[in-house]
Amino acid sequence: MLSQTPAALGYRMPAEWEPHAATWLSWPRREGISFPESFDRVLPALRAMVEALIESEHICINVCNGAHEAEARSVLGGLPMERVTFYGIPTNEPWCRDHGPIFLTRDRDPKLALVDWDYNAWGNKYPPFNLDEVVPTRVAEVLKVPVFYPHMILEGGSIEVNGAGALLTTESCLLNKNRNPNFSRDEIEARLRDYLGVRDILWLGDGIAGDDTDGHIDDLARFVSERTVVAVVEEDRDDENYQLLQKNLACLRQMKIGKDSIEMLTLPMPKKIMREELRLPASYANFYIANSCVLVPTFADSADELALSVLRECFPHRRVIGIDCRELVWGLGTFHCLTQQQPAVC
Repeated sequence: MLSQTPAALGYRMPAEWEPHAATWLSWPRREGISFPESFDRVLPALRAMVEALIESEHICINVCNGAHEAEARSVLGGLPMERVTFYGIPTNEPWCRDHGPIFLTRDRDPKLALVDWDYNAWGNKYPPFNLDEVVPTRVAEVLKVPVFYPHMILEGGSIEVNGAGALLTTESCLLNKNRNPNFSRDEIEARLRDYLGVRDILWLGDGIAGDDTDGHIDDLARFVSERTVVAVVEEDRDDENYQLLQKNLACLRQMKIGKDSIEMLTLPMPKKIMREELRLPASYANFYIANSCVLVPTFADSADELALSVLRECFPHRRVIGIDCRELVWGLGTFHCLTQQQPAVC
């Protein structure tokens, strides 16, 4: 069976707003590299994230061992834990969007499958990543579902789908030679079509300043419906993000899904956040869509409320929850980077 591609077998990657069976997380390790000298300061945001998600759906948390699970439980103490399941799947870092499985669905059995893309920690920037690299296959073993191997490096945060055949991504990431140096654009597009069940592949240019992923789409532009994209804009002409985001907006205005143009909404950018002389990739586009809520990173910024109001219009039937991510973004990611949705199947 697995000698055929997922698309040939009728699989597709659902949109994030389609019903979830669960959200997967990888709990951070104190000895990891994601939150240098600030591990304890990110724990309130992690707890707030789980507290919101518990009301929405089941939560699956990858931990390294019993001690790691106990540490996570201590942070989550007092929350209703009957909707949380811990799995002994060790990870190097907590960014489950990028190292976790990409789930696929279809109408006939087996209805759920996943893709295990190769993983090299954003172009070999942050070794070791040996544990993260095998997470999708470990999840497939736990769930007893088929797993497909494209033999191409890809992080989940570098792609955005509408569930109906369209995929957004960036040239700065997917065409970067630190990922798949021997693959042409056409070969990369063929893999995306074969393994995610998409048709229209829409390319933006560069990512925001401070983004060490080389430009993940989930800090730039997100589908909020099959034909609507919300994209970040920088109003300050002197900011280094201004021109590149204007170019991306111009690209989006020219894009079509099939024969139809994309409808576009805009999100503001928060003011520049610096820490230890590094610009951090703070973006309201790094929101996560759960069954009954949308988790939005906020930054104690004057633009927070505008960003929340835009997303409330996009998701009128979900509770839009802003959570302070000024500490979390020191790890160079927020809620979308930390989460991976498992779609529900009937």
